[in-house]
This record gives sequence, C-alpha cells and structure tokens, in this order.
Amino acid sequence: MNKKFAFIYDKFVAIRIILLGLAVLHPGIYALAATEPNPSTDNWLTNPGILGTAALVLIVALISIAVASARLNAYLNQLKVNKAKQNNVAFSQELIGMDGDEIDAILQQRKAAKEFKLKGNELGSDSEAQDSKGLVADATNHPGNPLIDEKKKGAIGLRTPESLKRIVVWYLAASAFWLVFGTLIGQYLGMKFVWPELDSASWLSLGRLRPVHTNTVFWGWASMAMIGLGYFVVTRTSNNKIHSTKLAWRAFWLINTSVFIGNILLMSGINNGGGEYREYIWPVASLFALGLLLTFVNFYKTVAQRKISEIYISNWYLLGGLAWTLILTTIGYLPAYQDGLGETVIQGYYMHQGVGMWFMTFTLGLVYYFLPSSLNKPIYSYSLGALAFWTQMLFYTLIGTHHFVFSPLPWWLQTVAIVFSAGMLIPVIAGTTNFLMTMKGKWGDISKSYVLPFFLVGVIFYFVGSAQGSFQAFRFTNFVWHFTDFNVAHSHMTMYGIISFLLWACIYAVLPKITGKEPRQAFVGAHFWFALIGLFAYMISMMAGGTLKGLSWIEGDPFIESVILMQPFWVWRAIGGSLMFLSHILFAVNFYHMTKTKALSPANHQPLQTLQTA
Repeated sequence: MNKKFAFIYDKFVAIRIILLGLAVLHPGIYALAATEPNPSTDNWLTNPGILGTAALVLIVALISIAVASARLNAYLNQLKVNKAKQNNVAFSQELIGMDGDEIDAILQQRKAAKEFKLKGNELGSDSEAQDSKGLVADATNHPGNPLIDEKKKGAIGLRTPESLKRIVVWYLAASAFWLVFGTLIGQYLGMKFVWPELDSASWLSLGRLRPVHTNTVFWGWASMAMIGLGYFVVTRTSNNKIHSTKLAWRAFWLINTSVFIGNILLMSGINNGGGEYREYIWPVASLFALGLLLTFVNFYKTVAQRKISEIYISNWYLLGGLAWTLILTTIGYLPAYQDGLGETVIQGYYMHQGVGMWFMTFTLGLVYYFLPSSLNKPIYSYSLGALAFWTQMLFYTLIGTHHFVFSPLPWWLQTVAIVFSAGMLIPVIAGTTNFLMTMKGKWGDISKSYVLPFFLVGVIFYFVGSAQGSFQAFRFTNFVWHFTDFNVAHSHMTMYGIISFLLWACIYAVLPKITGKEPRQAFVGAHFWFALIGLFAYMISMMAGGTLKGLSWIEGDPFIESVILMQPFWVWRAIGGSLMFLSHILFAVNFYHMTKTKALSPANHQPLQTLQTA
C-alpha cells in the first residue's frame, strides 16, 4: 500500500512539474523570443531576461551566505563546547590539591549560586562589580581550536575489489592532473588580459592556448573524473563486478593520449578550424571517441549482467550520456557538415550537446547515486528522475541554434531554439526539486561535513546556471550579451559551478570510503571557499563587464572603448581565477592524502558485497 501511495504521489509531483513547464511554454514566450531584429535598449534593466538573471545571481549569493552562516555557527558552538571542557579540566586539577573542608566549602558556594535569584536592583547599585555568584563566564582569545571544525569520519567503509579501486583512483588521479594543468593555462590566459605584453611566443598566444584550456578541462578533467566515478556507480548499483578491467585500462590510455596529443597539436597551430570545443583534429578526436566506445561497452555489459532486477536511475543517465556523446562526436566530425551554414548549425548542436548530453547528463547520473548514499537515505522521487531524463533528451537536442540568434540561419529555427530553451526549465526544475527534497531534513549536516555544501552549491548552480541559460536565449538578451565576456561567465557558471562542484562532492564522498584515508578537513574547507568565492568574483565581473560592453557596441561607440572599459573587470577576472586555481592545488593535495598508500595491486580481488546504502 505504501509503495502504491508513493507511486501515485510521484506521479502527482511529476504532473505538477509538467504543468509548470507548460505554463512556461505559454504562447507568451514568443513575446520574449521577439520578432524585432534590433530591439530597443532604452529600458534594458526591466527586460525579463535581465531581471531573471539578476534574481538568479542573488539566489547564489544568498545560498553562499547561508552556508557561511552555518559554518560560522558551528564554529562558535564548538568554541563553547571546548571552553566548557577546559573549565571542567581546570576545576578537576584544582580539586586535586584541596582537602575535604575546602571542597565542601566550594560545593556549598556552587549550590548557593544555583539557588540564587535576582532581586531586580542589581544594576542600580554603586558597589564595585563582582562576579561572586558565577553569573559571568570567563573568556579567552586563544581557544586553541581550528578555524574549520573537522568533518566526522565516515563510519562505513566500502569493500571494493582492488582492480576496481585501482581503476577509480587512476582515473581520478589523471583528472586531477588535467584539472591543475588545464586551469594553469586558464590562469595564464587570465593574466594576459591584464598584462597583454606578458609574452610574444606564437605557441603561447591566446588563439592557441584558449582551446588548450577548454579542451583539457572538458576532456581531461571532467571526462576522466566522470568515467572513473561511473565505474564505481555501475558496479555498486548492479551488484556486479566490472565486465572487463582490460577495456577500462584501454579506454584510460586512449582518452589521456588524445588529450596529450591534441594539446601538443593545438599549441603547434594544428587544429580543426573554428569549431569551438572540437578544435582537436579528427584523428585525435577518434582516439577519444574510441575510448568512450570501450567505456560504453564496459558499462553496458556490467549493467546487462547485473545481479538485481531493476536498472537504477543513475545507469539511465550514465549509459544515455555515453550513447549520445558517441553520436554527437560522429556528427560533429562528418565531412559533409564542415562547410557553410550547415557547419554553423552543427557547431551549435555540438557545443551544446557536449555540455548538456555528456557532462550534464552523466554528472546528474552520478549525483543520483552519491547524494542519497552520502545522506544514507533514498532519492526523493524516482519518477521525477525519469521525467528529467526524458525531457532533457527532448528539449536539449533542439536548443543549440540559440547561440546564433540574429545570424543568417532561418528565423523559425532560431525561434524553435529559444522556445525549447525555455522548455529546459522542466527537467531543471524536476531535477533540482528531486535533489533538494532528498537533502530535506539533513541541512544540519552542513556544519558537519563539506561533502553536503559541495552538493548544495552544485545543485543550486544547476538550477541557476541552467535557468540563466534559458533567459540568455531570448533575443533581447542575446542582442546585449552575445560575443561579450558575459558568455565566459555563463560557461563557468555551468561547467564550473555545476559540473566541477558536483564532481568534487562525489570524489570527497567516495574516496575516503574505498581507500580508508581522510583528507585534511581544513584543506577541504579552504578548497570549497576558494573555489566558491573565486567563481563568484569571476562570474560577477564578467557579467557586469559583458553587459556594459554589449551596450557600448549597441550605442555605436568605438571598439577600443569597450576594451578600455573592460580593464577593471579583467582584473577581477584574474583575481577570481587565481582563487579558483589555488583551490585546485588544494584539491590535488587533498587527493594525495586520500590515496597515499602502497601501490594498489590488481591482485587479491575481493568479492563485491550485496548492494547496500552507503
């Protein structure tokens, strides 16, 4: 009966989400799509897209303040607890040196103090201030406590086959390396905006290094981390051994080789032309695609041979992301699609599907396992997960053209992309609701662990970044923001605020359990705050500067004026990027502490235990 009621309730929630989405897709959305080629900017501040984006940024700020307040409250409470312990110890030491009469006198004084009641005229006395009744607690400026209270160690370890543990650790190690390397390149590029004369070497030019940065963090950091965590999820949720460790290792070397060779070629000036995020030439991209194909076969066989009847929702997302990305890579490199306006359409399709159908879909699949397992409770609604999965497939595949609004592409195709961008609110609201409701009742854990804050920030950015993308798809906001630094802010809001924060949450949730090694929690806390504050500084500066730049272009000001006005915003971009890069160094240190041990050997395989909530 309870299962039947839960099923009916899930359907009810899903229907409410669909109705909300239909309300969003009301014909009024066409008004936001606009039909005027050059809309007026006289009242740009009151435009729905601008107001919506401002509200979303405010949400991020409020959530950040809430998390900081929770951490500060936990720290102050810990100070009180430690002070009470110090007082108890000091009193015990004092009692040791007293005789029986002295102890009796102290006990009588304490009894009298507890029975004491104020008369009401104490504050009006001219007597010298004394604390004979013990009403004022002592204070100290040297509490001897860490700035960040330590996370509780995980009580549950996960018995994992050594072969699987080795695969997970090595994939994550490679991802950590590519994260540091890729963002080092990004940090260098950010500094060049402040000091353009920093170098004169051709292989260090912005045009060559920028794709090195993006492709490294995309295919090196995020993809390797996703696949490594995915191997753990498919085995746990299938209650099965991995199908083939050999395929896993072959895919490992293929993907890493593609990133290494691709970056060397990009820095040498050998690339695929103007295709953003597909700058690797087709032989290099083929290595990556082959690695994904082997991974898909491995995951599919593991799930197909599962020891339980159900296919858990995570595996839908993982297998779906792999399948869609293989199709995407093939389409993106077909020779017939590399010229003319057809190439423009395919470029919009490729860049958006790369983010939405690979990174977003796969990472959400990881969250559907690691979030409930970290909270030791089931996911709130399986039906909402299925709704988000299918509506993401429906809407996301048709929105790439919103990158080319006001281009020579057909007007109707642009409008379809804008309307379906608004439709993306359905899977986003469904997924966000599912995750936040799963966290319900566990908000107190924010003060106990940094895993939940990483999840919380990632989920909030999932809503904020995705909804902001829908607002940015409208013609007016495209008119103001397109080709400006605002797009850089949006890409970091999604790929960093969503993907990176959720991947870090999953890594911190699982690695200590399978290796038995805990990171230094002060470093985890520093990683979190440097990354969040850095992202916020980076995002706000690029949004504000990009808006002013777009308005400058619309007013017809000389182009150099828009460059000059961006200077202070580029300084803040460099500051935010520096904080983010520092957080990545701390993450690498934390990863080392979570994995430092004798070499992981493929021998001594351990049988996988029956699936349990971890």
